[in-house]
Amino acid sequence: MIDDLLDEPDDQRDPPPKKKRRLRRALLVIASVVVLVLAGVAGYVGYLSTKVDDIAREPLLPTQEDGQEGTTSEGTKLVSGRGTNYLVVGSDARPGESASRADVIQLVHVPADSSGVYLVHFPRDLYVPIPGKGEDKINAAYAYGGAPLLVRTIQDLVGVKIDHVAKTDFEGFKQMTDAVGGVRVYAEEASGSSGNGGVAITKGWNDLDGAQALAFVRERKQLSEGDISRGQRQQAWMKAIMTKALSPGVLLNPVKFSGFVEAGTSNSVVDETLTSKEIRDQALALRGIRGDDIHFITAPFSGYGTSPGGASIDVLDEEGMAELGDALKADEMDTYEAR
Repeated sequence: MIDDLLDEPDDQRDPPPKKKRRLRRALLVIASVVVLVLAGVAGYVGYLSTKVDDIAREPLLPTQEDGQEGTTSEGTKLVSGRGTNYLVVGSDARPGESASRADVIQLVHVPADSSGVYLVHFPRDLYVPIPGKGEDKINAAYAYGGAPLLVRTIQDLVGVKIDHVAKTDFEGFKQMTDAVGGVRVYAEEASGSSGNGGVAITKGWNDLDGAQALAFVRERKQLSEGDISRGQRQQAWMKAIMTKALSPGVLLNPVKFSGFVEAGTSNSVVDETLTSKEIRDQALALRGIRGDDIHFITAPFSGYGTSPGGASIDVLDEEGMAELGDALKADEMDTYEAR
């Protein structure tokens, strides 16, 4: 009786040899498909890793020879915050040009927990002390001494170490936008087609291709606050391109995503200390970021004025800059309130 209960019913016993062979073949086919898929993914990841490895590197950070490494120009020790600080510089150099000024100056802060991205726009007309050059517009620092001097200038302002630098040119803006199939950006105010690549910008959402996006981020003469408004447009584009690049439609599309990586790496230069592993790790850590996690800030200024030489300037708000520096040091940008 007990032996009868322990016997398996006929339909649960091993299948006959022919059924076993069919089952084994089916499992082999499935396993082969999985292996091929994994191999394809591995090859795709390998390709992207190779492109990251190929990105150009230059000495973009200050060195001891520059007079500042780990300290401000006044000798105060720079604080290394809990998060990571990247300086993103967009040069106004065009093909064939060597001399240039920084048309885009954005300090990008990524908190230690990678919960968001904070873009701090430094208006190019912000009148600040430039180490060894006296006071001038902040974008003049780039013209005087390239990225290392611009880094020193900003570090003096906020008292926080800039960990890495990335710079791109206008062609990079255009190609990255086209690679993801265009972007949808939000404009705080309208501007006419004459200054925007033949397309009029309306207040609200606008769908732009690469050439239109480039004109969008460069426009300032038609905007109410000139360079301040242009900085807001640059931030809107950065948010749009980050959101689009991290969307399933791009991330899961090998053609689009590899094109985006190709456009970004071929038109960009990073500092020599930024390793390929750091780039990949940071990208992986930010994979869950969405539009609402990207925050815009304008570096504090107290109004508009005129330099001793008669140029229009944005007047530095020293107290506000100190508060910004404190938030960066403490990795508490989520509680920072712009003046």
